[in-house]
Amino acid sequence: MQEERIDWPDGAKMALSVVVNVEEGSEMTVARGDKGMEPVDELGIHIRAPIRNYGNESNYLYGIKAGAPRIVKLLREYDIMASWTVAAMSLENHPEIAEAIAELGHEPVSHGWRWVHQFKLDEEAERAFIRKAVSSIEKTVGVRPYGWLSRYFHTDETRRLLIEEGFAYHMDDYSGDVPYWDRETVPDKPLVIVPYQLDNNDMKMWTDPALTPHQWLDYAKANFDQIYREGADGNPKMMSLGLHLRIIGRPGRIWALEEFFKHVRAHDDVWVTTRHAIAQHFAQVEPA
Repeated sequence: MQEERIDWPDGAKMALSVVVNVEEGSEMTVARGDKGMEPVDELGIHIRAPIRNYGNESNYLYGIKAGAPRIVKLLREYDIMASWTVAAMSLENHPEIAEAIAELGHEPVSHGWRWVHQFKLDEEAERAFIRKAVSSIEKTVGVRPYGWLSRYFHTDETRRLLIEEGFAYHMDDYSGDVPYWDRETVPDKPLVIVPYQLDNNDMKMWTDPALTPHQWLDYAKANFDQIYREGADGNPKMMSLGLHLRIIGRPGRIWALEEFFKHVRAHDDVWVTTRHAIAQHFAQVEPA
C-alpha cells in the first residue's frame, strides 16, 4: 500500500497548520433572534427554552477579552503563522480581532456569516450566507477569505457554491494528512480539500470525558512527532492544530499551547504556514 505524501517547500519534513477559531460574538442567543441558547457551553447546561443564558454568553466574551490577547502574544512571540477560521459577525462585533489578524499578516478563513447550523439552509439561503460572510470579512480584515469551514456539517451544495463564489479550498474533511482534489463536484473546476484534524483540537478539553491540559499537550506533541518522523523517512505530510479563544486562552490552559510552540521551534525543517499557502502549494506540485 502506497503511503500518502507531498513534497513541501525547501525540503521541509512537515507542514504545520495552526487554526484559530473565532466564534465568540456570533453564537446562538435569543438576543440575536434565535429560538434558544447556544448549546456549546463549558457550563455543561443547555435548556431547550427561549431564554438567554447570560452565563454562557459571558464565557464566550472571555475569549475576546482575555483569551485572544494571550493567543496573539504567543503567535507573535514564536512567529507562528496561523489561519483564523472566523465567523464574520464575530469580527463585526469585535473589530479588535480583525485588526489583530490584519496586523499579524495572517489568513482569515470563512467560518460562515454566523456560527450557526448552515446545513439547515436551502441553496438560495446558503449562497447568500456565503456571500455575506465574504463581504463582511473582506471589510473587517482587508482581504477576502479563500478557505471555508462550516459549523459541523455542510450541505450537498456547499462545495459547488464555494467554487462558484471564488474559494480556493474547503476544510470540512478529516480523511487524511495531505491535501487532495475534489474533482467530482464541478469536474471542470476542481477544488482543493485541505483536511482538518479534530483529535488534537483544544475542544477536547471541553468534551466529556475531557482531556486535561497536560494530556492535550502530550497528545499534540505525539501527533507532531509522528508526522515529523514520517517526513524524515521521506513521506512528508501536514498537521493541523485547532484552537479556540475561549478554551486555550484560559490561564490554566494557555501554558500548554506555549509548550507546544516551544516543541515545534526546537525542530528544523517545519513549514509553519497558512492553509491557503498549503492549498496553493499543493495546486502547484499536483496540478488539477
